[in-house]
Amino acid sequence: MTNRSTSRFRRAAAVIAGIAAASVALSGCLYAMIPEQTSRPSTTSAPDTEGVSEDLLPFYSQELEWTDCGPGFDCTDVTAPLDWENPSAGDITLSVVRHRAQGTPVGSLLTNPGGPGASGVDLVQNNLTFAVGADLIENYDVIGFDPRGVGASTAVTCYDAPEMDEYLYGIPAAARGTAEWEAELLEAHKGFAEACDANSGGILPYITTVNAARDMDLIRAVLGDTQLNYLGYSYGTFLGATYAKLYPEKAGRLVLDGAIDPAVPGLEVGATQALGFESALRAYMQDCLDSGECPFNGSVDEAMTDLGALLASVDRTPLKNGDGRLMGADSLMTGIIAALYSQDNWGYLTQALDEALQGDPGSAFFLADFYNGREDGVYIDNSTEAFRAYNCMDYPVEDDPAAEAAIDDKIAEGAPTIAPYWSGPDSCEVWPYPPTGTRGEITAEGAGPILVIGTTNDPATPYEWSESLADQLEEGVLITRVGEGHTGYNKGNTCVDDAVEAFLLDDVVPEDGLRCE
Repeated sequence: MTNRSTSRFRRAAAVIAGIAAASVALSGCLYAMIPEQTSRPSTTSAPDTEGVSEDLLPFYSQELEWTDCGPGFDCTDVTAPLDWENPSAGDITLSVVRHRAQGTPVGSLLTNPGGPGASGVDLVQNNLTFAVGADLIENYDVIGFDPRGVGASTAVTCYDAPEMDEYLYGIPAAARGTAEWEAELLEAHKGFAEACDANSGGILPYITTVNAARDMDLIRAVLGDTQLNYLGYSYGTFLGATYAKLYPEKAGRLVLDGAIDPAVPGLEVGATQALGFESALRAYMQDCLDSGECPFNGSVDEAMTDLGALLASVDRTPLKNGDGRLMGADSLMTGIIAALYSQDNWGYLTQALDEALQGDPGSAFFLADFYNGREDGVYIDNSTEAFRAYNCMDYPVEDDPAAEAAIDDKIAEGAPTIAPYWSGPDSCEVWPYPPTGTRGEITAEGAGPILVIGTTNDPATPYEWSESLADQLEEGVLITRVGEGHTGYNKGNTCVDDAVEAFLLDDVVPEDGLRCE
């Protein structure tokens, strides 16, 4: 994600962290829980085992045991095959939480917050009203789950907190861009990868989006649903589209918000995101200058030049934090990126940059820590580890120096402020297992209408990706949210919210190309 975890495109792809990570407002005001409810029995319909092969029947026929885990919530574990191609080779555990419908449920709604590596259990259990609107809470059993490798499910485990601090925040000894710098970072990536392999119990080869999509079908079935209703954000759109490709006949009402284009190669992913964040940074800077309280002056171009000078200064001379950590330019860039996920966070970014100009990295560290899941010196999730595991298995390794040079030139020209801190050695070069994923269009023939939401100045999943995915899908329906920030549903745009909820609740398909100002 940052600094020693930097990779040529995967550092860029790291910012597909989803709404449960950096796109939520840092004030925490969006974390409000719904009012307490009267407890009622935790029940599940009989598992849907129609058409299930004999070797998978023990998994699909399992009966869930639910336990109360908060007002209106219950929790369970689902047992899934470690290897879907060889179900007898062992199993893993998937952690699932359900918020029971306040009214009469119309079915289950699975959700995914993105990542890869964000916790769906945390999203639903701690941020329910941010994940879904009130009408969906009223009428659906809202389901959150930690995908394989993530959180409370059978998880990828790599480093302890001090080791992770060094990996994410450590300052390389060699000068940026030199062969020694590249070698130093690659060695750090190798140490991280070896630790993941040693500490994860043999699961790394099976941490893939295809397997996670198969796990979703299992969850659907053991909940007793004959079709999957799904709301996926950011990386969750790739997971949802993959599900529709694998199980078109089981795809119910799917909403993919902040889409990833599954056909874009990894190198191009990084370039598109770099340009997206540069665009978002310029929008922030204009707002900052207009506010009258900006630490920068002049035009947007002049202010961006001054921000570049700040980053270069921090790169030369890192800033010391009160806890003894040093902030280099990569960590400062991580903090900037974290704040750009939502316009609600721009005020925090102004504070962080103002303090950094005065030599105090405290607020910038707060932003970077928030992005990295670090709290009071402890990592509260394994999002970094799971993110790396998924991407290194999902994306084919690209070894084309000419293509890499062209991408670097594109980023340097289109994102000059971000470019110096964007690229680096590919961390997946040293991953212990070869990737099994492919890049290509997803049509999901036979899946029925699928809603795709794109926001026009979304930095993490640029709008063009939503346009492309909607075009690829046999029955893709594009909804455009005009505005800033990552993802579009439940962000205060009534036009988007009404269209999504009419589709999920009443199966009303909006007009393709609906534009919500």
